Amino acid sequence: MGEPQQLQSQIHSAEEQQTKEANYSTAENGNVNHQPAVVLPHGNYMWWLRMAVYSFLVLAGQTVAVPLGRLYYDRGGNSKWMATLVQVAGFPVLLPLLFFNSPTTTKNQTPPHNHEHSHRSKPPSLLTLTSLYTFLGVFLAGMCMLYSIGLLYLPVSTYTLICASQLGFNAFFSFFLNSQKFTPFIVNSLVLLTISSALLVFQNDSSSGSTKVSKAKNAIGFVCTVGASAGYAFMLSATQLAFKKILKSQTFRVVLDMIIYQSLVATFVVLIGLFASGEWKTLGKEMDHFEMGKVSYVMNLVWTAIIWQVFSIGAVGLIFEVSSLFSNVISILGLPIVPVLAVFLFHDRMDGVKFMAMLFAIWGFVSYVYQHYLDDLESKVRSENVNGVSEVNVSFVGNENVNGVSEVSLVGRG
Repeated sequence: MGEPQQLQSQIHSAEEQQTKEANYSTAENGNVNHQPAVVLPHGNYMWWLRMAVYSFLVLAGQTVAVPLGRLYYDRGGNSKWMATLVQVAGFPVLLPLLFFNSPTTTKNQTPPHNHEHSHRSKPPSLLTLTSLYTFLGVFLAGMCMLYSIGLLYLPVSTYTLICASQLGFNAFFSFFLNSQKFTPFIVNSLVLLTISSALLVFQNDSSSGSTKVSKAKNAIGFVCTVGASAGYAFMLSATQLAFKKILKSQTFRVVLDMIIYQSLVATFVVLIGLFASGEWKTLGKEMDHFEMGKVSYVMNLVWTAIIWQVFSIGAVGLIFEVSSLFSNVISILGLPIVPVLAVFLFHDRMDGVKFMAMLFAIWGFVSYVYQHYLDDLESKVRSENVNGVSEVNVSFVGNENVNGVSEVSLVGRG
């Protein structure tokens, strides 16, 4: 009697050990299954609808805001500080969105490590947030000023084609700040976008119907536009880094807070520059001599500010749904639209050099997007493999438990 009882006790201990291992393995595999994969939810039609709306806002906002900015200069506007102010001062349009998005609304595609840290880490201090928003706001003000100078001295078609270089700068800064890997397609995109911008540096636009500026001012406009494009790319990478290292959260409310507060800081910086430069004294005279009238002057500034915020809403939405890189890709997609419109609206000349530059820009964009397409496929395959391995492990452990119980039953009956 002693031996069967001892044998049954040993088997019972082995069964408990197998049960613990099975529970641990199931819990571990369950964590793998519940970790959100960073892939596009292709079956979610509402997600695709939101993506279409946000993409439309980015494309439409950029397509309309840039010509409106050029129209301000062409019809008598001459204040670079005012042209900069309207790019950042429209942030009150975003305030109503704060009431429709609770702080607990999380982003579905938050990476697993960010999702875990968002629950375990303490929120950043007020001093840290203030420093972050102040830095980004001051940087945003300087970047918008460079954009305004570039738009003042360059035709719309040349200006928008040079802005395509921001995609290459984005890849460059992402390599150092966000551990972005360089692939042959990304390198090809960088080369093509660099060639596209280089073709325009010595382009003579004196025959353009928009403005007649000297080659020196043309070169200044080129340098400022390239600098602004690099600054915009840096802001995207810095924002992504701030989400990961400082905010450690990527809710839509946090994204809105970042946009609103940095725009608030940028608005104060630009207002200080406007009054310090003395340009505010000439605004009344500028309004009186505006070719389209005072009402059109005010409406041009108001609608430019609103439409830039429409662009921001679309860009923020794409960051929320996918990533900041994807938002920049959609922004670049709309750049070739503006030069075509400039031919009809401002009588810009679309000569062979600009046409080739536009083709190189589109080619570079397609190369960049194709790399993201390959990354998405690889991410989907990796996610399916992880889920498949998890199901096999759970099934295998379950069979071991059943076999173990069967063996215990047989020994007990013997």
